[in-house]
Amino acid sequence: MKIIFATQNKGKAIEVKNIFKNSKYEIITLSDLNNEIEIEETGTTFIENAYIKAKTIFDIYQLPVIADDSGLVVEQLNGKPGVYSARYAGENCSFDDNNKKLINELKNFPEPHLAHFICLSVYIDKNNFFHSVGELHGKIVLTPRGVNGFGYDPIFQPDGYDKTLAELSLEEKNKISHRAQSFNKLKHNIEEFIL
Repeated sequence: MKIIFATQNKGKAIEVKNIFKNSKYEIITLSDLNNEIEIEETGTTFIENAYIKAKTIFDIYQLPVIADDSGLVVEQLNGKPGVYSARYAGENCSFDDNNKKLINELKNFPEPHLAHFICLSVYIDKNNFFHSVGELHGKIVLTPRGVNGFGYDPIFQPDGYDKTLAELSLEEKNKISHRAQSFNKLKHNIEEFIL
């Protein structure tokens, strides 16, 4: 059974395809479909944005779709960047731009800079809609470390680890990450409720 993953993010695609690799579901992405649509995330919550992405792609292809919205929540910044994590430093900004802005904003606060990642994933088809949530707690480090992963991974150190997410292998990251938690729960629901 084919399920479309409504994302243009290559890093997310690799992680989620890896999560589903031993299931009966084949995850295909928008790039696999040569679809370059950029879906505007107009929601103010993670679930709204995930639903917007899934519903947009379902309406085009009429096939089962998964999508997610995820972000970084920093306590000292009153929950920012939150749903604006991907474009925190402005439209068309790079991961590095976002990291530099966040580090700069935290320089005047005392350590530790407690934070957590949240991922809200959704599944939609013509008869079903469900969602799941994953969270990963840790702290922000002010010096980026590591070359794996994407986004805020080089400056996020999970609780219980002396490495950032960008210093972990994909296999290590997929054991603990917010995205892995959320999509593993979602996969379980799909396997349980969808033929």
